[in-house]
Amino acid sequence: MSDPVILRWFDIGHLPEGKPRQVSAAFSKLAVGLVDTLPDGPERATALRKLLESKDAAVRAAIEAAS
Repeated sequence: MSDPVILRWFDIGHLPEGKPRQVSAAFSKLAVGLVDTLPDGPERATALRKLLESKDAAVRAAIEAAS
């Protein structure tokens, strides 16, 4: 099975070393785990989309804390 396109948004390569990258990496690992364990379908897609929203908020919080 190929990875869903949404996984590209969990990439951490563009983030500098530090807390935002660490936070994002945890979400990335979880996203890959969901793809590996859940069947493809609308519920998995929803889970990944909401996880992405959560990851974005958590990374912003980490950036804000570092400022």
